[in-house]
Amino acid sequence: MKIIKLLVANRGEIAVRIFRTCRRLGIETVAVYSDADRAAMHVREADEAVHIGAAPAAESYLHVEAILAAAAATGANAIHPGYGFLSENAAFAEAVLAAGLAWVGPPPAAIRSMGPKDEAKRIAEEAGVPVLPGYRGEAQDISTLTKAAEKVGYPLLIKAVAGGGGRGIRQVSRAADLQAELTSAVREAESSFGDGRVMLEKLVERPRHIEVQVFGDQHGNVVHLFERDCSLQRRRQKVIEEAPAPGMPEPVRKAMTDAAVKLAKAVGYQGAGTVEFIVDGSRPLGLDTFWFLEMNTRLQVEHPVTEAITGTDLVEWQLTVAAGGKLPLKQKDIKLTGHAFEARICAEDPADNFRPGAGLILEFGLLEEPDGESLRWDAGFESGDRVPSNYDSMIAKLIVYGETRDAALEHLTDVLAHTQLCGVPSNAGFLRRCALSDEFASGTHHVNWIGDNLDALAGVPEVHRAASLSAVATLLLDDEGAVSPWDLHDGFRLNSVPRRDVLLAADSAAELVDPDAPLSDDTPFPLITDLSPRRFAVTTGGDTFLVTIPEFSADADAALGGNVVKAPMPGKVLSVLAKAGAAVTRGETLAVLEAMKMEHALTAPRDGVVEAVHASAGQQVADGDLLVMLVEE
Repeated sequence: MKIIKLLVANRGEIAVRIFRTCRRLGIETVAVYSDADRAAMHVREADEAVHIGAAPAAESYLHVEAILAAAAATGANAIHPGYGFLSENAAFAEAVLAAGLAWVGPPPAAIRSMGPKDEAKRIAEEAGVPVLPGYRGEAQDISTLTKAAEKVGYPLLIKAVAGGGGRGIRQVSRAADLQAELTSAVREAESSFGDGRVMLEKLVERPRHIEVQVFGDQHGNVVHLFERDCSLQRRRQKVIEEAPAPGMPEPVRKAMTDAAVKLAKAVGYQGAGTVEFIVDGSRPLGLDTFWFLEMNTRLQVEHPVTEAITGTDLVEWQLTVAAGGKLPLKQKDIKLTGHAFEARICAEDPADNFRPGAGLILEFGLLEEPDGESLRWDAGFESGDRVPSNYDSMIAKLIVYGETRDAALEHLTDVLAHTQLCGVPSNAGFLRRCALSDEFASGTHHVNWIGDNLDALAGVPEVHRAASLSAVATLLLDDEGAVSPWDLHDGFRLNSVPRRDVLLAADSAAELVDPDAPLSDDTPFPLITDLSPRRFAVTTGGDTFLVTIPEFSADADAALGGNVVKAPMPGKVLSVLAKAGAAVTRGETLAVLEAMKMEHALTAPRDGVVEAVHASAGQQVADGDLLVMLVEE
């Protein structure tokens, strides 16, 4: 079936990225969107767009009937699921095919066989792929699991059979903790996946995560496009990925890629897929240091690094295979050249336990212009867009390529230094600190490394804040264009020492800033964007600050602690503890807000008395909505 018009059943950067390939190939595109995404970038980038439901994913991006109806209404003859949402849902794939549409993904049977982790590992074992020791039996009673744990040995991991995204996983170091951790893992698995079954697996204590990109077609051809290293993770979620894996000997690469192709052939795989391996990072890569982890039956977030080192367009390959065509290249023709990194840009605050943010993006972009070869920018948002609170916090991907790993890494840290995201929290500075570390530079980092070094990585260096303030002060005191001595900002004072300083605030209390105060020599130069006469977005070393010239009335109110409690981001009010007329103390919880799948306690800004409550439990609120007001003092 020739693909004429493609509907992308997804949102954000992956939808925009798929549209880019379709535009080059002359394929018409259809976007779908929820209430939260009416003005989203992926909606603007498509040829047509169809509203499919309310903001919650269950009522829109997971609403199979609405997506199929959108395809029928627009005449789309193919559906690409992107990643996440319905991308690994076999029932959705079957529904697409039953509707007479091309499914840009693997066969439903392959999705089903690789979905449950226990079944996937059984198939891998039968195919001769190395698998970690563990228990993957049907019996789930505590007695059976306890005996199995003793046989596997401690430390071990409890894993949800239907797991993903780091959920339903618990580490157990001793037998005494097994029952409590099992109860917790089963509860989370049931909540997240509707399936409380678990399996046990021997724990690799310094694990690396290396995966192989595989591709199959409808004619029995299967190839690999080499490996990616995704070991830099926080909370079992990838942060920076690279290809190829550092320190990979050619015999190990051949063994690992051969194993991945074997598994893909064993399940009759078609389309893009990724075979993930857990690797013992405590010793050099060898033939006995890797084991099958799972298979992702979809396009991966990190696919651009594979495209960079192989010179391919994997979305184009997907469309070719879905239309019944053969793979564009044979294995012998796929070459590995150079090195690439991908950094996931997220609207989150690493210093606040990676709290996701939402709201209006005041400024978003790079100082360096992407060229599509050495620098690529896959974004789903731009300046002026709103980040909703309903979905994942990743809003863009930064991809760099170099002839060597060192060259690519230097380019990555340079670009991250001036990746500006203002209006919502940004992890760009955190990513840069990770990339600058000795462990990452040497390739000796592992899956748990960020957790072991979180305080040093997540905290924003004070020198970055100072440099950002100093840069704005210097700008404001610039004497270029002065036409008389009275216009000069030289700090002249009659009968006193000259003084040059400016009252500024950077995301916090106001302070006098001396632009001439010395900074450390290795401080990156700040990138300044003029947002308005009183506001500047300033990025130093990847850390972005909203620098403002304070208004004295606002400063006075802030000094008193303020009289109001507002929603810091869009979300749902879970509970309201404040009552009109009640006395409260500074820091006391007045309401609890659920946003970005997390709970946030909203506290009293000062001691006082509640004048009015403007919110109720269950209410959906927008960023900045007034929730509680105190009696003015």
